[in-house]
Amino acid sequence: MELYFPLVLDGANGTELQKRGYDGSICAEAWVLEHPEVMQQIQREYAEAGSDVVYAPTFGANRVKLEENGIFNQVSDYNRRLVAISKEAVAGKALVAGDIATTGKFLAPVGDVAFAELYDIYHEQAEAMADAGVDMFVIETIMTVPDARAALLAVRDVSDKPVLVSFTCDENGRTLTGTDVLAALIIMQGMGVDAFGLNCSTGPDMMVKQAERLSGFARVPLAIKPNAGLPKTVDGRTVYDCTPEDFVRYTAEFADAGAALFGGCCGTGPEHIAALKKSLEGVAIKRPVPDDNTEGKLICATEKDVFILDRDIVINDTIQCGPDLEDRIKQANRSESKVITIEIRSEDDLDEFEYAQYAIRKPLCIICDDAQLLSQALMLYQGRALYAGNLSDEQLLPLMRKYGLIA
Repeated sequence: MELYFPLVLDGANGTELQKRGYDGSICAEAWVLEHPEVMQQIQREYAEAGSDVVYAPTFGANRVKLEENGIFNQVSDYNRRLVAISKEAVAGKALVAGDIATTGKFLAPVGDVAFAELYDIYHEQAEAMADAGVDMFVIETIMTVPDARAALLAVRDVSDKPVLVSFTCDENGRTLTGTDVLAALIIMQGMGVDAFGLNCSTGPDMMVKQAERLSGFARVPLAIKPNAGLPKTVDGRTVYDCTPEDFVRYTAEFADAGAALFGGCCGTGPEHIAALKKSLEGVAIKRPVPDDNTEGKLICATEKDVFILDRDIVINDTIQCGPDLEDRIKQANRSESKVITIEIRSEDDLDEFEYAQYAIRKPLCIICDDAQLLSQALMLYQGRALYAGNLSDEQLLPLMRKYGLIA
């Protein structure tokens, strides 16, 4: 299925549920299953307001979040039932997106989860959504690259439906974990995402600057789903005071920056979506315009930052994996070399690489002459890497498509 543009997404589910009786005493997913008529009314109103896509109420329906709420061994059941609620609500009048969000887990050594486990958590949820018949997938409100990569790889392994990945950031374009959303874009579009965007974060006024930054590097449509302004506390309640009229004031600027998918996050409701739909009348959707500084360059990324390299970059000072790999990476970070080059030769190397790769602060080049080992290393690396070695184009092409490898 191909997406058409402009595409109007929905508004908030969480804040709308709170307006209609949800008190937070249990997780939202469980509450929706007990009160499906409330969720269906919200989504019917979004479809009537002009939403081409509604998000199934599966935001926190991954294994980690459900278990935190005392719900065990019900991931498949919850996701199927929640998707069914949305499909019944819109009755074909809008697409239903499987909504995937963060686990809140961090990779070792910072956290306690391995990337393979993170992938398995998302695979379980994505498979249930695919079985339930979602029209597309949205991986949203993401703050870490490992969450985004694991979720995207999991979705791609169970479905060929379109995937939107959307990060949340501050007014400077950084997530809470320090990732520049520009780096996230480079990594995600290298891995073949269908659209990349920003949601939650800020109001539309503060999101324009970040959309313009992304535009110069985007090769995929951009999605914009801001809050109804910044949250305020009034009489002990969180409120958003951006009116529908103010909310859509920047629609044309977003479109000029390459946005093709538009919606609302926290604090927005059907009235915001109706105003958004109207504001798009006569607005031309443009392809993002590449930055002149990127022409003919290699654009790679670590988990945190973007790097623009000349194509004749010199690859030298190869690091061999070993017990001191982390220390050698930190030393290379301080050196004058523009690239950190690591050779992968064995399964044991992968274990050391997985633990130490978080320390990489420069573009990474991997040397490896075993396609299977290279694939495993690329799955573990949380950036977009360069390659140097003797593998054939036929062996490298699948890895370029799946992981964004630059070869």
